[in-house]
Amino acid sequence: MRHDGRRPDELRPIKIQRHFTKVAPGSVLISAGDTTLLITASVDETLPPWKAADPAAQKGWLTAEYCMLPGSTSPRKRREREKTDGRSTEIQRLIGRSLRACVDFVALGPRTITIDVEVLQADGGTRTLGITGGYIALCDAIASIQEKLPADRPVLTTSIAAVSVGIANGTPVLDLDYIEDSQAEVDLNVVMTGQGHFIEIQGTAEGRAFSRQQLDQQLALAEGGIRQLLALQQAAIKG
Repeated sequence: MRHDGRRPDELRPIKIQRHFTKVAPGSVLISAGDTTLLITASVDETLPPWKAADPAAQKGWLTAEYCMLPGSTSPRKRREREKTDGRSTEIQRLIGRSLRACVDFVALGPRTITIDVEVLQADGGTRTLGITGGYIALCDAIASIQEKLPADRPVLTTSIAAVSVGIANGTPVLDLDYIEDSQAEVDLNVVMTGQGHFIEIQGTAEGRAFSRQQLDQQLALAEGGIRQLLALQQAAIKG
């Protein structure tokens, strides 16, 4: 058993509340244990200048922004006023890359979707939860413009979810919280589609190198966890 009583293959309790705000067409309050995010998805009927200048400008675009609120962690995190720090930049690029993998940009047309991930409380796994919740917000944003989209060509080609795995105290474990993540011997973030295909695997040995067998064990844990997250996503979207 882990320090919070979970089994090695057990996710933290997940809570999802759609339509949390009224203005953005997609908005989700999502939590995994003590990590809580507010995610919104906005639709802009234009393209960024660099994209509009592209000869293939009839294709749409998706981008993401990520920010930890000052009170989301202790000690207080300085507000990012003028320049996004390196960690936030890396995370928002991961979220954007991951969610772009499920969008048919020809079907979306010349418009931009922006996923904004605000960390209200951080206890590990904010980047992976941002992807999982970001997909739900994206679904609602697409639904809000459905009448403008091709009837015979779905914009969303698959579902997307992500989870962290790692080795803590010599044991492969799923969905690490901050205590486990800060002491883990290995830390992996895994992003997958609803068809079971990998989009991204980020892995680092924090203490000692790990074997192929340990990698396979962690990927198996991640696949099992992501299947559960995909089911929770679909239940939330249908609800």
